[in-house]
Amino acid sequence: MKFNILNRETVYQGRAFNVQKVHMQLPNSKRRHYDLVAHADSVSILPIDPQGNILFVSQYRLGADQDLLELPAGLIDDGEDPLTAAQREIREETGYACKNMRLLGDFYLAAGYSSEHMFVFLAPELEASYLEPDTDEFITLKKIPFKDAINLVRGGEIKDAKTMAAFLLALPYLTG
Repeated sequence: MKFNILNRETVYQGRAFNVQKVHMQLPNSKRRHYDLVAHADSVSILPIDPQGNILFVSQYRLGADQDLLELPAGLIDDGEDPLTAAQREIREETGYACKNMRLLGDFYLAAGYSSEHMFVFLAPELEASYLEPDTDEFITLKKIPFKDAINLVRGGEIKDAKTMAAFLLALPYLTG
């Protein structure tokens, strides 16, 4: 089926995303507009310390109106590649670095209304490497043993979709 984008108009411009009204011609030749959150691409990192703990961050999320336990993540800056963004984000959010990150996979977070595409990295063999966090982030670092972390995901206590997806992608590397 052929969908044709006729034009886009930005109806809102924000710090992390824009909202566009996208005018399309549908396969049946009818025309319709859709709302699209034009969002920067992003990264998420599953960091593992030498004791086998997963490093999580807890932070307030407006969409949930509560603190969520999730893996470190962030936006890819203009001109930055996903690996460089992941290396920066892990330092900003955890105070650790990893020289041998492995790309586990990538996915769209909510393709029905958003263009955000996320890359997920596994970060074993961490070493201390502090980088000043963003001024608008209030993060608490939590180290959770792998088995406990899996139980939190399976038990529905982790509500963050990117964290659940990252664990699914990482399972072959974490369980042998």
